Amino acid sequence: QVQLVESGGGLVQAGGSLRLSCAASGRTFSTYAMGWFRQASGKEREFVAATKLSGGITLYADSVKGRFTISRDNVKNTLYLQMNSLKSEDTAIYYCTAGRGLYGIPNTAQGYTYWGQGTQVTVSS
Repeated sequence: QVQLVESGGGLVQAGGSLRLSCAASGRTFSTYAMGWFRQASGKEREFVAATKLSGGITLYADSVKGRFTISRDNVKNTLYLQMNSLKSEDTAIYYCTAGRGLYGIPNTAQGYTYWGQGTQVTVSS
């Protein structure tokens, strides 16, 4: 029912910035929790950040807090992740996700229903 398409990934040097976008189609997601996960080679998929319009709340993983900013434009049905001060440890495939978020913002993959294909972010060290 919901399609998510990420874009904006690429190669950047450590300390640089990158902005990821996630275009959503299908149902309006104004009531959804939406966020970003990432998966580095050989590692488990991990939570990065998420947001929910109700209450204007956001949630960030400790590893990206203060460096990444999540935002959404519900008119354009687009989710963004502004990534600053990038580190080599940020290298991963980044996935956009959406879920019902009935009671808050999940920080585990099982808390989300819809997933994008992912976009590669590579930070040179």
